[in-house]
Amino acid sequence: METGQPLLDLDGVDQGLVEKMAFDALVWSSLHGLVVGDRTAQRSGKVPGVGMMHAPFALLPTSFPESQFNMACEVAPIFNELVDRVSLDGKFLQDSLSRTKKVDAFTARLLDIHSKMLEINKKEDIRLGLHRSDYMLDEQTKMLLQIELNTISSSFPGLGSLVTELHRSLLIHYGEQLRLDSKNIPHNPAVSQFAEALAKAWTEYNNPKAVVMVVVQSEERNMYDQHWLSFVLKERHDVTTIRKTLAEIDTEGELLHDGTLLVGGQPVAVVYFRAGYTPIDYPSESEWRARLLMEQSSAVKCPSISYHLAGTKKIQQELAKPNVLERFLDNQEKISKIRKCFAGLWSLDDSEIISQAIERPELYVMKPQREGGGNNIYGEDVRETLLRLQKEETAEDAAYILMQRIFPNGSLTFLMRDGICHKDNAISELGIYGAYLRNKETVIMNEQCGYLMRTKVSSSNEGGVAAGFAVLDSVYLT
Repeated sequence: METGQPLLDLDGVDQGLVEKMAFDALVWSSLHGLVVGDRTAQRSGKVPGVGMMHAPFALLPTSFPESQFNMACEVAPIFNELVDRVSLDGKFLQDSLSRTKKVDAFTARLLDIHSKMLEINKKEDIRLGLHRSDYMLDEQTKMLLQIELNTISSSFPGLGSLVTELHRSLLIHYGEQLRLDSKNIPHNPAVSQFAEALAKAWTEYNNPKAVVMVVVQSEERNMYDQHWLSFVLKERHDVTTIRKTLAEIDTEGELLHDGTLLVGGQPVAVVYFRAGYTPIDYPSESEWRARLLMEQSSAVKCPSISYHLAGTKKIQQELAKPNVLERFLDNQEKISKIRKCFAGLWSLDDSEIISQAIERPELYVMKPQREGGGNNIYGEDVRETLLRLQKEETAEDAAYILMQRIFPNGSLTFLMRDGICHKDNAISELGIYGAYLRNKETVIMNEQCGYLMRTKVSSSNEGGVAAGFAVLDSVYLT
């Protein structure tokens, strides 16, 4: 089947059938915890069970070529290994981000913490990475190209796994009428494998009294995705989690002489960040003190400061340069597999590319060093921003990278949001989860751990579900 072609003519689907499926899907979501906090309910981001609504989702899975899906799964362990190797090269991280540091205060603060760890020669014997590499299928070249590699707060392993189950359930009931087979939806073990990785890191830390601490924002409408991980950790591995904001960690945290981190009197084995990736998470010095305290401790950090920096856009762009991957990986086959996924990436000191981007801004995206969706610059704004930076001749250009814009094929999709099903032309982005755990020289886990499909109306540039741009989806292999 042609890639990206709609599996069935959605215009030809009986409206009554769509309404029946939508109703069943909403019931299923409510019964299985495929939920988020409702923005209109005041306490929904603070109190579980208050002001809940279904997470936004696509009613049917999106078709995706099996060969490309398998390739993305295959490179996940290589990307895990790459992040680990890059994280150990303090000089590479500091040098690559040195210009960015001058103009991006947030990156500068992260680098300061990293520098302090280098100064005291802090060793992270146990290293845990829960990553997600995001891709789009470029329609023209038919290539699967990486958009970014997330090394901090790789969200939706919980709700993403559930959407897969929802779609499988719908196709078991309605597949015959739709001429779709539920077996074409690949298994998605993201939540169980992320929980397993956290449990194994907890075991390696070797303190049965210790907890896993989830670092959260003070208001979190996506809390149920996080609670799914905590629930599986407790049910399957008997590991207890606590949830704390950075401000609470500053107030309640203390460091013992042996490096043990206590928060509220409880020893912490693993710090799992679901906050701390955006400047908004650090409104005062209190939050930065908490980040430094955790970094100085012996707790396993997911991610450590060096893993966090290894996931920045600037490092992604540096790794795409000729001969840089060879610095970190010695297997030529692995290097060429990863290279195939790289889109065009450039720094803003490349005058030739700048001229091309000013001339044809629609072919490029400008990206700052930010996570969490909603930060990129597109279209005419690319030209305007580049011209302004040229005119001002400041160092602000170091805060951005330029990336080749990827043009995936759009197809008609049923999008469910706020209990309403509407049909629109949409494009999709595939995220592949990976878990990596090592203790000194021993690699305990290096696996691809399921996937996340996000689908958005093709007129929208941004792709964040939590940011309100996209819906959760799953894959239908073709």
